[in-house]
Amino acid sequence: MSGSAAVKLPRAVLFDWDNTLVDTWPTIVECYHDTFVALGLTPWTAEEVQIHAHGSLRDVFPKLFGDRKGEAERVFYETFLRIHLERLQPLPGADTLLAHCREAGCYVAVVSNKVGDNLRTEMAHLGWQRWIARAVGAKDAKRDKPAPDPIYLALDGTGIAPDESVWMVGDSLADLQCAHAAGCLPVLVGGPELLSAPMLEHPPRLRARNCHELLALL
Repeated sequence: MSGSAAVKLPRAVLFDWDNTLVDTWPTIVECYHDTFVALGLTPWTAEEVQIHAHGSLRDVFPKLFGDRKGEAERVFYETFLRIHLERLQPLPGADTLLAHCREAGCYVAVVSNKVGDNLRTEMAHLGWQRWIARAVGAKDAKRDKPAPDPIYLALDGTGIAPDESVWMVGDSLADLQCAHAAGCLPVLVGGPELLSAPMLEHPPRLRARNCHELLALL
């Protein structure tokens, strides 16, 4: 845990979803595997998926698959919709963290690059809407993370400005870039042990290894 000196309770906490509050790497790995195989390509290893599979599909797939992006997205979601709910696992301490944020009076929302309808289905499956006021996913805003648009949408109508009283909590470069672009306080949970060069250009102000450490910060 780092950067813990003089931490003020935030007015709002915006959480990434995948691998910040819930463990979805096995699902993501299988979806990418089936997509690559269906298109006759060598599938990524689990490690390669964790390195490269950041960003929304509408941003990532055109770069990966070119004019076959539509076919790739169809295969990806066929696998995803078959397995995502049965494999959905909260990360240890995530529910306690969310409950604490709400009890402390923070506005709590999710800002994810998972398609909004799928995100909200998973949130309802876990019963977490009692803590989370709004869930913004891919395609809900004009642009997805790392653009700041999803943060603006998550705060819209709350009277809370996107400043350092708002924490953007996530595990990836896209979360840090989104926080910096919106002027919020970037918080890295989990993520790589050593920050990559792009992460050092968009550094976190606070770091925690997991939900338990983030709860201790709060």
